[in-house]
Amino acid sequence: MQALDGIKVIDMATVIAAPGAARYLADFGADVIKIEPPGGDGTRRLGWVDPADGDSYMWKLVGRGKRAIVLDLKSSVGLDRMRRLVRDSDVLIENLRPGALERLGLDPVDLLVENPGLVILRVTGFGQTGPYAQRPGFATIAEAMSGFASINGEPDGAPLPPPIALTDEVTALVGAFAILAALRHRDRTGDGQVIDVNLLDTMLALMGPLHSAWAHLGYEQPRLGSGIPYSVPRGTYQCADGRWVAISASAESVAARTMDLLGVGDDPRFRTFAGRVEHRDELDRVVAAWIGRRSADEVIAGFEAAHAAIAPVYSIAEVARDPHVVERESLIEVDGVTMPGLIARLSATPGVVRWAGRSLGADTEAVVAELDETAAHDE
Repeated sequence: MQALDGIKVIDMATVIAAPGAARYLADFGADVIKIEPPGGDGTRRLGWVDPADGDSYMWKLVGRGKRAIVLDLKSSVGLDRMRRLVRDSDVLIENLRPGALERLGLDPVDLLVENPGLVILRVTGFGQTGPYAQRPGFATIAEAMSGFASINGEPDGAPLPPPIALTDEVTALVGAFAILAALRHRDRTGDGQVIDVNLLDTMLALMGPLHSAWAHLGYEQPRLGSGIPYSVPRGTYQCADGRWVAISASAESVAARTMDLLGVGDDPRFRTFAGRVEHRDELDRVVAAWIGRRSADEVIAGFEAAHAAIAPVYSIAEVARDPHVVERESLIEVDGVTMPGLIARLSATPGVVRWAGRSLGADTEAVVAELDETAAHDE
């Protein structure tokens, strides 16, 4: 048995954030039915493509564990089938611009009348309300407007959005969490509801106390490369053999052991968080010099012996060979495709990745047959 057995989810969203929320529900047992238009979801063609079938690896990941069906929602037959599916489901996930779902004939007000316990997740760039609600929203836009890009990069370099779909992936987790909270409420009261999740709010949440620091202290964080303002040393450093390592001393006990390892444990400038932050540049030179005189293996061994936090900076190719990643099966193979494994491990109801994203319309016939069977039973 899985934690979400019995939960039926209709995923009519596209790209990454909203379908990602459905993916997490599928990983833990929900029956997720992915709705695609006749031409297929555009995510099937996003990024690197599997030569075996022409679908992208992004699709294989985001669509994993879902049943794939084709419905033309612009047709009366397709719209009727969609309404029948939603009427018998627990969750609907969409990411159209505000108002588009209503214009399509799937107004949440009407859907909740037909299915009072329905939970509707609406994912957009800026939310369902506000002056920017109708703007197209993508992760890069949220990363720019949240302040994230402005603090990311080298001090003398350009502001940088992340080179991965960071906002989308985190918003997927936010959406899944919100759905579970709403289902908990539904189970207690019988009432469904509409959830408004957006990319900008997700990134603002990831900024932590930076907006508090500005509001109350007038502090604006500059670009510090891989450093952060309240934890020194923290960053990446090159070893004598050309390899790179990453270190962090965010806990006082770890910082003390790191200072002793570097030979500056008695230096009053580096005894406290405040002192290390004040003397960031001096300490960074000490760290860089100590690491720069040694090979990566020597540096890592030294830090590990001192119980200080360190890791090699892996390339993507190196990640898959790491013994910890291998033993814990953090990367798995599903239907011949390598992808990240489960994001959480439940002891009593573990998740299972049942299959990779399926071919276009692979489950249309079966799902329509289920609809017809349900209709016949109701009659």
